[in-house]
Amino acid sequence: LSSLSGLTHESHKKDVEQVYLRCSEGSIEWMYPTGALIVNLRPNTSPASYKHLTVCIKPFKDSAGANIYLEKTGELKLLVRDGDRSPSKVYCFGYDQGGLFIEATPQQDISRKITGFQYELMNKGIAADLHTVSAPCRPCSDTEVLLAVCTSDFVIRGSIQDVTNKAEEQESIIHVGVNKLYRQKSKVFQLTGESGNWRGQIKTLLECGVKPGDGDFLFTGRMHFGEARLGCAPRFKDFQRMYKEAKDKGLNPCEIGPD
Repeated sequence: LSSLSGLTHESHKKDVEQVYLRCSEGSIEWMYPTGALIVNLRPNTSPASYKHLTVCIKPFKDSAGANIYLEKTGELKLLVRDGDRSPSKVYCFGYDQGGLFIEATPQQDISRKITGFQYELMNKGIAADLHTVSAPCRPCSDTEVLLAVCTSDFVIRGSIQDVTNKAEEQESIIHVGVNKLYRQKSKVFQLTGESGNWRGQIKTLLECGVKPGDGDFLFTGRMHFGEARLGCAPRFKDFQRMYKEAKDKGLNPCEIGPD
């Protein structure tokens, strides 16, 4: 978390400050914004790999007091307008498309304003998985499922206990009962209650129309801003079939117990 305050620059409201961030994910909090802020993301990777990176930002729910622009060679493109209250909206762009320029908007009382957002840098392939523009609800092919098993942040066998639809956020929250945990990058799925059952939540797009149903699924996906996002999710019996077929042919990209 990088936290800055504009009150220390009250007498220089036209000041432009520069901030350099080395982490691949984190957050910026600019209290009482005045002037402007240039955010330079400088991950600890080879500059040659920068062209393969995507930057995503997610404004805080109550972020206010500044406009956020994408800046390259002096040209500004508005990303987030001050006061935009689109809940949970994520803005992504290629690392080579420019940096972030945050400009405070005129305020009667800056002490009531805090501009902030989370950010993540990721490989463009992963970003494409999370933000598929075309056919985001398309079922995965056998090959895509088997690859997802090897590369996803979480892989579980489980059932859909319930689905909560959030119309305002255009998202659905899938409440999952876990029967077997193969992998998880973060502790999204945890033991709950005295029964010792594993539970967790996975988010997906509302338009995909996920509904509670019988049977087990293989849930795979990515962690994104601390939340589990759904990737490929075939019925478990279908996964068992495709896994066995690939294994018999020696075409499995990785080993995982399908039972």
